[in-house]
Amino acid sequence: MLKKLLILIVFVSVNLNAQCAMCKAVIEGGNESVAEGVNSGITYLMVFPYLLIGLLLFFLYRHRKKSNS
Repeated sequence: MLKKLLILIVFVSVNLNAQCAMCKAVIEGGNESVAEGVNSGITYLMVFPYLLIGLLLFFLYRHRKKSNS
């Protein structure tokens, strides 16, 4: 089921603009260092949800492994 959903998402994805209007205006009007700063900030903010989900999955795996033993 998960594989089918992943395939559907990959093949049915639509090209969208990912920036809000303010971010886009700052990047278009600024220099290269401003764009690098915005990209670094986005990367920094993007890491934490993945870390939380990874920790949750790790603890669920550990709990299930302990329960089965």
